Amino acid sequence: MAKELVVNQTHNESRISLIENGEILDFLIERHSQTNESAPIVGNIYLGRVVRVLPGMQSAFIDIGQERAAFLYVDDAYLPTIDEQREMQARIEATESSSKRLGEVIPDEFSTLTETVDMKFRPDVKIQDFLKEGDEIVVQIAKEPISTKGPRVTRHITLAGRHIVYMPFIEHTGVSRRIESEEERKRLKDILDSVRPEGVGIIARTVAEGQSYKVLKNDYNNLVKIWKDVQKKLEKAKAPLELHQDLSFVQRALRDIMDEDVDNIVADSKNAVKQIEKFIQRFIPNHKAKIKFYDGDVPIFEHFGIDIEIERALSNQVFLKSGGSINVDQTEALVSIDVNTGKFVGKKTLEETILKTNLEAVKEISYQLRLRNCGGIIIIDFIDMEKEEHKQQVYSALLEALKKDRSKTNVLPISGLGLVEMTRKRTRDTLIRIMCEPCPYCEGVGRVKSVETVSFEVIRELQKVLKRTNAQKITIFAHPEVSAKLSSEDFGIIEALEEAHNKTLLVRADNNYHAEQYEIYAPEN
Repeated sequence: MAKELVVNQTHNESRISLIENGEILDFLIERHSQTNESAPIVGNIYLGRVVRVLPGMQSAFIDIGQERAAFLYVDDAYLPTIDEQREMQARIEATESSSKRLGEVIPDEFSTLTETVDMKFRPDVKIQDFLKEGDEIVVQIAKEPISTKGPRVTRHITLAGRHIVYMPFIEHTGVSRRIESEEERKRLKDILDSVRPEGVGIIARTVAEGQSYKVLKNDYNNLVKIWKDVQKKLEKAKAPLELHQDLSFVQRALRDIMDEDVDNIVADSKNAVKQIEKFIQRFIPNHKAKIKFYDGDVPIFEHFGIDIEIERALSNQVFLKSGGSINVDQTEALVSIDVNTGKFVGKKTLEETILKTNLEAVKEISYQLRLRNCGGIIIIDFIDMEKEEHKQQVYSALLEALKKDRSKTNVLPISGLGLVEMTRKRTRDTLIRIMCEPCPYCEGVGRVKSVETVSFEVIRELQKVLKRTNAQKITIFAHPEVSAKLSSEDFGIIEALEEAHNKTLLVRADNNYHAEQYEIYAPEN
């Protein structure tokens, strides 16, 4: 199966997509018009100043020199001692096997880290006990600004390399849970244990599978050097200050989303090609022959069929090949997905038709979640199935489809109402928020009042005006469609009001008026 990394650069916009047989596995976009070179991206490290501590929220706001203050939660603010970390780890290992999980967790490659530092084992620690306004602390961006929220930061610093992640404050040796072979996991853990000094941590990323001691050691040395440079800057630093900026957008994509089995790396910009060559030469020189420059007449994303997939991802309704469809509605904190049979009528029984539609929807849903970068709480409303084996089949298919997703997901079984509740980790904004803005006409509501509704509102307001004015001639200004409705014979209320109040009512259409906007002008004599 052909797997390609496609890079498009147009003026101040960069787009990168990892595709496999026409299906988008990952899609990233960055626009310099919306941000600048020093804007907070995940991985950047800052010396910040605590500007406000909120005991009631167990959080703090940190000035990192950006437009919006960063948000620091107590779980990410407390740095446990080595002894506390070891106690936490022992308690996690003791309870992990006996604890009952709610739903199935599909981990990302950093899952071992989040399971290592667990503040639930220190409920006595309060943020006001160890942070106060004016303190200067080192923080790292954990989640980029999303919508109206500022960036979320953490004091648990992690420096990501191509094959490993270095943690200067957390003592831990971890291997990505996405590496399934127990033999390989043990081999990598033994290598990391031999590399890692006491008091720090290392995690082997998914791409570390099969790599030698030398490769992992070199990656570790590079990350240690970066951390030493950060510490050197700290000696004379004054908050707020950026201490470390992560790789360029193109190079971050190569580090984070490119697999070892990528067949080609195709870019339409010579600047992008130079960045790619620099990264490849340093980290994966055996991939050098895979770099290709695209200079075709058709835009690169159109040539690879990516643009049409992005357009589908911006639509609320996505059609399935069978004729069914899924409807995706995104709000601030929740995504709802509804599955419909649509035009698909099946060939055998109703149950078989429903099962086939749900199974087809599962693949499209997991694909759309990745492409749209949906996060938070996600509710999927499958078509109701009567048979338990069909429910289990759809649930298992969903778990399998989500394994392609690099983000951590937690999926609960199908409920009695045919709903699946799940969560998906997100560290950057959604595709729709990046590429779209609220409709200026409906102001993001997604609908406007009907012409009939507005017409009746006009009449009710007009009745109030008629009771308190002495004006003999009253003019109503409204949108042309509303004006037409008010003046129509079948509506007939205007004439009735004229007769009842012995006044002249004039209806005037104005194209500049919004569909819901109107004015009633009643000049006194």
